[in-house]
Amino acid sequence: MALSCALATYPAPSSFSRRCRTLRRRSAAPRALSCDFSAYPAHSFVPEVAEAVDSLYSEFREVDNLVAHNSTRVLKAFQNARVGSHHFGGCTGYGHDEGGGREALDNLFAEIVGAESAIVRSQFFSGTHAITCALFAFLRPGDELLAVAGAPYDTLEEVIGIRNSSQTGSLKDFGIAYREVPLAEDGGLDWDALATAVRPQTKCALIQRSCGYSWRQSLSVLDIQRAIEIIKRQNLDCMIMVDNCYGEFVERSEPPMVGADLIAGSLIKNPGGTIAPCGGYVAGRKIWVEAAAGRLSAPGLGVECGSTSGDIMRAFFQGIFLAPQMVGEAIKGSLLVAEVMASKGYKVQPLPRHPRHDTVQAVQLGSRDLLISFCEAVQRCSPIGSFIKPTAGFTPGYASEVIFADGTFINGSTSEMSCDGPLREPFTVFCQGGTHWTQWAFVLGEVLRSIEKKTDERSSPYARVNGV
Repeated sequence: MALSCALATYPAPSSFSRRCRTLRRRSAAPRALSCDFSAYPAHSFVPEVAEAVDSLYSEFREVDNLVAHNSTRVLKAFQNARVGSHHFGGCTGYGHDEGGGREALDNLFAEIVGAESAIVRSQFFSGTHAITCALFAFLRPGDELLAVAGAPYDTLEEVIGIRNSSQTGSLKDFGIAYREVPLAEDGGLDWDALATAVRPQTKCALIQRSCGYSWRQSLSVLDIQRAIEIIKRQNLDCMIMVDNCYGEFVERSEPPMVGADLIAGSLIKNPGGTIAPCGGYVAGRKIWVEAAAGRLSAPGLGVECGSTSGDIMRAFFQGIFLAPQMVGEAIKGSLLVAEVMASKGYKVQPLPRHPRHDTVQAVQLGSRDLLISFCEAVQRCSPIGSFIKPTAGFTPGYASEVIFADGTFINGSTSEMSCDGPLREPFTVFCQGGTHWTQWAFVLGEVLRSIEKKTDERSSPYARVNGV
């Protein structure tokens, strides 16, 4: 049943063919095994993709080494936390008697990311929710929040209060000021501006690791370490909060290992390993993790309460264990997307074969039609909802129309293969995830066909005459 994929990629050895013929002669029911290779295409990938795959051998091997390193430290954390099957049970009501699973999960996650403490919960329903709890752990009326990597991701704008603030409980509503340090011309951090940006009232510096919906470089852990050192030299009491979404397991270390006070993210992104059905995390210094937990639940309850239904705990443990491998496949997919789309003349960020600091690959398509066509192609090649046509629309938390392609087993999971983008200039699509890099290899063939078709339509005599 899984034979066709392998046969399409690798030549069938003559001994295997002879074995198939022998089995057919011996079998009492010949229809039980078919070795009709003509039923499958001679080549799995379109030529542009096949050429890119061949050229990326050394980069893929480097990713495999990263996966091996991170998988080793994850396994060690599981062993140190003495995880057993008794930790997989759910709990009801207040969740007081949940069998120690929460504590084991928190402890192993804290060790993995190099933090004093962590809270990993199904009650975090998005990365934005977890980040918000972390920000409210630090900030009080009269304090200032400083974003050091330019404008934050769209869904944080209403949290901060820089868009649609109308007494809904934003930071602005609580009297918390906000400033940001614009990015440098090259899309990286403006180190000169950052060196004088921190004020005495700056209580928290927000570092967004991934590019979000901006055309900028994602930050390496070394970049984050340098930024922390610069910030702390100006104000030792300024706390460092890292939006770690899409960055987990992409490098060999995590921000708490270089001085971040808190990090936060979503379990339906990298650390859930495509298995976790929901949830998020906050990790870092114990005093601030407990403060974030008080925001999630209530002061005094902190990490001690919260029911977990069904088999979610097992999925959390298993997802974290698989996460380094799944992230590795996503990185390979992003390398492939960059290589193929750049070869077709499109601007990409990161550039082909450049180091990866998150699992997001941005492609600047330049038109609304091409962005929609790209997302439609991804949806057609998805395992779930392949028959659905993505439609751009307004989504809670976003400033403009957004189109999503996410035919995923977990609703909204960006650790599985997905892409999305805001319907605004310069019409950039952001690709992420993938349980195996070959998903993107197949998708890219469909993307190239869709873009070629759309380009032909726009250049037809009818289109030129009618201004289409």
